[in-house]
Amino acid sequence: MATYPLMPKATAVWLVENTSLSFEQIAAFCGLHPLEVQGIADGEVAGGIQGLDPIANNQLTKDEIERCQQDTKARLTLRQLDLPAPTKRTKGPRYTPVAKRQDKPDAIAWLVRNHPELKDAQIAKLIGTTKTTIQAVRERTHWNSSNIRPRDPVLLGLCSQTDLNELVERARQESGLPPMDEQTYIEEAEPQPQASGRPDLSIFKLPGT
Repeated sequence: MATYPLMPKATAVWLVENTSLSFEQIAAFCGLHPLEVQGIADGEVAGGIQGLDPIANNQLTKDEIERCQQDTKARLTLRQLDLPAPTKRTKGPRYTPVAKRQDKPDAIAWLVRNHPELKDAQIAKLIGTTKTTIQAVRERTHWNSSNIRPRDPVLLGLCSQTDLNELVERARQESGLPPMDEQTYIEEAEPQPQASGRPDLSIFKLPGT
């Protein structure tokens, strides 16, 4: 399992600003995509993030950086520190890659249309967006409203099917609605209009009668 430095994006910012390492070398060391590192260099990514010196916090040595600056094919080696491994974050909004952030309005539109029982706060937490964006999609005041088309957030990779199902079930319980499977059963079991029970004899009428 690959090990990356603490605060990898802040570390990448420092390496971009203070070394001549290639984007690929920085990306490999920090666990980022080379295009994301290029975005940092262009000022399009990590705006406002202060660089973290990996030499000062003993994650890299100056000699190691110089070694890799002289050989673009070389890869930085993280110093082994006796630090406890960070616990995996399981709750709260998750980080969404830049490439998928533009899909969030589509996901919001899908959730609003298909699950009106969900509250804005629940949608915001599920796909990592804001109440302001949700409200804009609801009211069709979003800057890109003309291009928004409802798409399943699971298929977009913004959440898991399990998380969506659990949230919908909880929202339906809070709203006093039956579970999805029960509701579907009720809708399918609704009685259909009964026929009169008398055969249609009009097909046997003679012309002119």
